[in-house]
Amino acid sequence: MNSASHPRVADVQQQALLAAARHAHTRAYAPYSQFPVGAAVLDEQGRVHAGCNVENAAYPQGACAEAAALAAMVLAGGRHVRAVCVVGTGGRWITPCGGCRQRLREFCAPDTPIFTANATDSGPTYTLAELLPHSFGPDHLEATP
Repeated sequence: MNSASHPRVADVQQQALLAAARHAHTRAYAPYSQFPVGAAVLDEQGRVHAGCNVENAAYPQGACAEAAALAAMVLAGGRHVRAVCVVGTGGRWITPCGGCRQRLREFCAPDTPIFTANATDSGPTYTLAELLPHSFGPDHLEATP
């Protein structure tokens, strides 16, 4: 994806994430916004799980690509995300929406890389902490009074 490897993710894994997210992007159901999104997550076992956005005429009922990828991971038995890739369309690089950032927080460490791309190019890489600073997550609920 990016010219430099990310220390937590091998080049071959980055390429697999990119391919899966790009394929998911082509399968998105976005008849209302015309804004297809594909996402893929790499789990703790090295497996890639993809998802696409699925819109609905009743807008709040749609599903984001990242949420779909996380659901596929959980269904397959994964519980920890090592990396994320989000592929979108348009003139700017897209990152997960606020709700999906919080969903990712459930399964990601703060330094989990989030790669961005479109159909032809790779964009910047962020960490979850950069996209969701000072977040609330499962570790806050582990503390007992």
